Amino acid sequence: MPALAPKSAVRDQTVAPDVATEVPPWIARASRTQPTSKLPERRRRTLSRQPFWLLPVGLGMILMLGIVIVGSVVLGWAQTVSDDLHYGRPRTFQMDAFVGHETGSTPSHFIALNLQGQIEIIELPGGDATHARMYVGPHIYGPGADLVPVTVRFVEGVQPHHPDMLILFQNTQVVFHNAGGTFAPAPHT
Repeated sequence: MPALAPKSAVRDQTVAPDVATEVPPWIARASRTQPTSKLPERRRRTLSRQPFWLLPVGLGMILMLGIVIVGSVVLGWAQTVSDDLHYGRPRTFQMDAFVGHETGSTPSHFIALNLQGQIEIIELPGGDATHARMYVGPHIYGPGADLVPVTVRFVEGVQPHHPDMLILFQNTQVVFHNAGGTFAPAPHT
């Protein structure tokens, strides 16, 4: 063999096949009708276990529903007991205020009552029970109407040093205007 081969000559060299570029042989896919490998068996086992994980979830949901129901009953009972301690039965609220109906330096005493759903306000002007006045407020309807606490608050009215009376119950307020020695319900608008 000569030492140098001509560059224009084509050499016949056999090249080893590249394993990375080689295409794997084609394998036929199993049809759906033929029972084959363990894959469908594994799916059957998974499906048969699904209802068992639903059992703890369902029991947890039932337990939470029970806790919510019992909790709402206990909170309602606790609210009633708290109102019994603060307002008694029948629901009663008392306060003293200067409303311009006094003759001396003693404030008027007000007692707000919820008697079986009927709101009544008793005023003792200057603390004098001989000149007591009673104001009938609205009637409360619905279940537990006799257990609704009623409170009274006084706000500046039209006349100076003669505040108007607000009767507060169930997120509602009713205004009684101070009308020179007495209170009168505000006209409905």
